Amino acid sequence: MTSSFQEKVYSVVRRIPRGKTLTYKEVALKMGMPNAARAVGNTLNKNRSKDVPCHRVIRSDGKIGGYYWGAAAKIEILKKEGTI
Repeated sequence: MTSSFQEKVYSVVRRIPRGKTLTYKEVALKMGMPNAARAVGNTLNKNRSKDVPCHRVIRSDGKIGGYYWGAAAKIEILKKEGTI
């Protein structure tokens, strides 16, 4: 079961097109919750659904950030999508 906050995060992330990324802060801003970047990251870290492309969300400093299946897998997917 997902909370309304999680659904808001997933809704924004599902709209990130292939080959593009957003930062955790940008996701929070698009949700109308500018101070929720850390909560966005925590939510995405727990996501197991392949329907939510959480690999397209990176840190504000340009680093990859976390990914449930590991940073190496996140980097590989982003390379295949032409993002990095």
